[in-house]
Amino acid sequence: MNLCIIDSWKNILQKEFEKPYFKRLTDFVKLEYKNSKCFPKESDIFAAFNSCSFENLKVVIIGQDPYHGENQANGLCFSVQDGIKHPPSLVNIFKEIATDIGKEIPVSGDLSHWAQQGVLLLNATLTVRESEAGSHQNQGWEEFTDAVIAEISEEKENVVFLLWGKFAEKKGSSINTDKHRVLKAPHPSPLGAWRGWFGSKHFSKTNAFLKNTHKEIIQW
Repeated sequence: MNLCIIDSWKNILQKEFEKPYFKRLTDFVKLEYKNSKCFPKESDIFAAFNSCSFENLKVVIIGQDPYHGENQANGLCFSVQDGIKHPPSLVNIFKEIATDIGKEIPVSGDLSHWAQQGVLLLNATLTVRESEAGSHQNQGWEEFTDAVIAEISEEKENVVFLLWGKFAEKKGSSINTDKHRVLKAPHPSPLGAWRGWFGSKHFSKTNAFLKNTHKEIIQW
């Protein structure tokens, strides 16, 4: 596995890279990419970090697994490669943005412009085997991304955490809510969207909080 990650994150996470679980995880991922088709491509495994430096981080969105279809995953949760049809959850994200802040639904489902503004689009598991959802779960990624969330909570202040669905809520259990703003809503998938995702207004609420803490708002 190519541990190509920018210095601002490498300095924060170096101790995780040296732990036995991460060495086992690295061996597992290397073998998987050698023997099976996996996503995202190896150079994009740490794209969430490389697209959003630790210093610039203002918002965290937590996903579960990368997309497991051909040419979909680009290393950012909920995001797809440019030119790929929007998956159902992303469709509902864009619909909520449209009603919340009045922005037209974009043609591209690539969310890298969010990341570049300080949104960490973090999947709990950073890799997956083609057409096998959850195939790289319970191999160490969850421990690694738990450590990422704990470091953000400890080292930063006034970060907005967007927790969509029960999985993300559990994943965010270590967040210090005295220091950070946590917004919860049902998952934007078709199963959860009509149970409170639509109308949650997380995008305008995030920007209101950023404005109140003297940070630049996100151009969603």
